[in-house]
Amino acid sequence: MDRAQLAEFLRIRRERLRPDDVGLPAGFRRRTPGLRREEVASLATMSTDYYTRLEQGRGPRPSRPVLTGLARALRLTDAERDHLFRLAGEQPGPPPGPPADVRSGVLNMLARLDAPGLVLDAKYDVLAWNPLAAALLTDFSAVPRKQRNLLRLRFLDGTTQADRFGAAATETFAREVAADLRATTSRYPDDPALAKLVNDLVTGSPEFAALWAAHEVETQQSLCQTIHHPLVGRIDVSCEILVIPERDQRVILYTTEPHTPSEAALNLLTVLGTQNLTPTR
Repeated sequence: MDRAQLAEFLRIRRERLRPDDVGLPAGFRRRTPGLRREEVASLATMSTDYYTRLEQGRGPRPSRPVLTGLARALRLTDAERDHLFRLAGEQPGPPPGPPADVRSGVLNMLARLDAPGLVLDAKYDVLAWNPLAAALLTDFSAVPRKQRNLLRLRFLDGTTQADRFGAAATETFAREVAADLRATTSRYPDDPALAKLVNDLVTGSPEFAALWAAHEVETQQSLCQTIHHPLVGRIDVSCEILVIPERDQRVILYTTEPHTPSEAALNLLTVLGTQNLTPTR
């Protein structure tokens, strides 16, 4: 354990974080940059005294759960997390779970796109989306946070997605994402949220259970499909998958061929948005 280097690393990473980075109010009269020690301790679920001693280079050797809590509290990347473990004299294990925070640059890109776009983590949680993606696919803001997962929507939602995406594409998607999720479980063997997702899918969907039992492993590469939208009709889209390796996230972009009926339909959807045009009495 390199106490001096560990102490300096913790201090520098604490000072680079802003309160709004971790969902805390900024408040007034902050005399030090970044977060306060008690704030980091609270986020890492440890005592302020224990964290203070670590940052002063006089604390006991932290356990693996303590290091995991610190990595989560300080929003460390996978590389930074591994470095933290090594400074504490521990060999880094697999990351605890897919990161759920989306870089501000990616969010800004989504907001400025003229095409539907969304961000998925490794277990297909929908982390971010732009208004056109909500209009094309579903209004994710109206979906409970736990259910904002493409696999839950596909296998557990109870609606007939074949009517929206076509039977062949729906079956292909099911097979590919089950194989991709199998690969994800090997990268994050200790993630309780991932384990619960798999358990819910296996127990709640005989279709997924059969696919999971096949033990196929594959990285999903494409999501190209035809979408039958209830307001504007058929839209033929090509899906580009942009990988963010350090976050294990994917940006999904839906595009149409220029000067086609699909482009015209998507342009109309830009105007309609997520409004409900069902007549009311």
